[in-house]
Amino acid sequence: MSDDRRILIVEDDQTFARTLHRSFERRGYRVWMVHGPAEMEAMLEEARPGYAVVDLKLGNASGLSCVERLHAFDPDMLIVVLTGFASIATAVEAIKLGACHYLAKPSNTDDIEAAFNKAAEGDADVPIEGRTTSIKTLEWERINETLAETGFNISETARRLGMHRRTLARKLEKKPLR
Repeated sequence: MSDDRRILIVEDDQTFARTLHRSFERRGYRVWMVHGPAEMEAMLEEARPGYAVVDLKLGNASGLSCVERLHAFDPDMLIVVLTGFASIATAVEAIKLGACHYLAKPSNTDDIEAAFNKAAEGDADVPIEGRTTSIKTLEWERINETLAETGFNISETARRLGMHRRTLARKLEKKPLR
């Protein structure tokens, strides 16, 4: 990676965006974080990131338009697309529009940095089978997704998940949101 480690995170999930932000800062990156295409345009007027992480689904907007705009802004920028809605069609379009990599969530900072580092070459040894995820990770992701949908209303989240409110509260105490 270059000495000038500036990264843009385009992610509408504020909790996940903050986590990525902190993680990249700890690794020595200067980080800009935006939640959609309009904020991204304003940010590009003041910053020149060399790297970008773009969520495919940004509320009602598509991250593909952000990829296209970022690639037009700087063709040398390394762009990684993250998605919980992976499909072959969107992967192909993301690469055609200028992304160097396409990663399915859950992905972490290590996965993203590895994708940046492998931007120049392909990997014929990539495993063909799907990535395994633990039940606890899937449960935690679903809890967080539902919490966000309900505006962090514990009672409504518990109702939607079909669990007792106290059970949900205990789970959240074990792994608090930040």
